Amino acid sequence: MKQLVELQSLIPAAHRNDTPIVAVSPDPMGKFKDVIKIVTSRTGGGFVVTLLSDAQHQVIDLYGLLNEAAAKRGRFLPYTATYVIDRAGRVRWRFTSKNQALRPTNEMILAELKKLW
Repeated sequence: MKQLVELQSLIPAAHRNDTPIVAVSPDPMGKFKDVIKIVTSRTGGGFVVTLLSDAQHQVIDLYGLLNEAAAKRGRFLPYTATYVIDRAGRVRWRFTSKNQALRPTNEMILAELKKLW
């Protein structure tokens, strides 16, 4: 989550209002309060990421991101995924991985966002 907050600060001021950052999580809404508190205490800044709960894993399933091994154990977790979506709702870039430790850098994401600005 800290990476998402850092990404927002890297977006040029002229594009911050029209470049929302959204995180979809299988966690229930009640758990988000803890996440927000942890991130803001570590970053010393505001929390600018929109958090969406997908406790029923509808979005996770729609994008084909359900971690089947975890689901067999009763945990409906997604694989790691980052999407850049344009204003028309089209996916312009995506990064997915079955390895939770493998994520795109903020520089990679910014390079893709710049193509839309």
